[in-house]
Amino acid sequence: MRRYLARKIFVYALTFFAAVTINWMIPRFMPGDPVRTMLGRASLSDPGAAEAMRAYYASLFGLDLPVWQQYLNFWGSLLRGDLGTSVWLFPTPVTEVLLGAVPYTLALLVPAILLSWVAGNRFGAFAARSRWLDNTVLPLGYILTATPYMWLGILLAWSLGIVAGVFPIAGAYGFALQPEWSWPFVSSLAAHWFLPFLSLFLVAFGGWAIGMRNLIIYELDADYSGYLEALGAPRRLVRRYAFRNAVLPQLTGLAVQLGTIVAGALLTEIVFAYPGLGNLVLQAVNNRDFFLLQGAFLFIVIGVLIANFIVDVVYVLVDPRTRTQMQGGRA
Repeated sequence: MRRYLARKIFVYALTFFAAVTINWMIPRFMPGDPVRTMLGRASLSDPGAAEAMRAYYASLFGLDLPVWQQYLNFWGSLLRGDLGTSVWLFPTPVTEVLLGAVPYTLALLVPAILLSWVAGNRFGAFAARSRWLDNTVLPLGYILTATPYMWLGILLAWSLGIVAGVFPIAGAYGFALQPEWSWPFVSSLAAHWFLPFLSLFLVAFGGWAIGMRNLIIYELDADYSGYLEALGAPRRLVRRYAFRNAVLPQLTGLAVQLGTIVAGALLTEIVFAYPGLGNLVLQAVNNRDFFLLQGAFLFIVIGVLIANFIVDVVYVLVDPRTRTQMQGGRA
């Protein structure tokens, strides 16, 4: 187990290094200049003052240095926990801006990922042994899993927000409220959270339900299921073993799909103007804020890698065959 974890940590460390390097490169391949963006907001008419301010900000952000030195300085600052200063919200540190947005993104992602995975697997397992459910309700899963997150978010905002008027469609809470531990604020927070959560939940739910339904049917047709039935084992026991074996590929699928779900969450936040990382990424792109964009992507990379590592550890704990192979035995 220790050797397995050490190997995984090494692989994830290399992945982190490569991802952060690409993350640093992406903003610098974007068209535009963050310093020119700041000068444009200042609306200076004096060319001398504009040039002096341009030189000042270029030196402040380290953009006047060679690219290789900017890259080394980036790693040095990152290892000290310094993500730089936001161009869009100058002079606010990037870390402070991100810490205000990360809780909103986590409040959407964590419940949507966990609840959709649990509910989708349970529903798919039940549909595999219910012909009526398999032929009527489950086809909706094919529609949901093929639906883009952003398009479903727009549809929910239009139907439940604009037409029905049941839920608000923008922001994290009412514009007239201030963050505090009070019932009006908490209820407004939950109302604004529901539609973005629902759009993420429904798309992921459809995919997990379809996957589990197909896996259960495969497991019930496997040789060990037929052998257990021939021995007189109750059908309920056979289905329980089939579900346990079918969950393992779904755990692997969860690790693979994490990046897609996170990307869907960012787009969903933009649709609902939800003040999470997705909204920050949009603002960073619009304002050519290299440092905020790097910081947002860094949080996303770290979150996805940590979640994948947790899934890898859980897989080892729930699959006895993996533990046997790690100990040198035969599966």
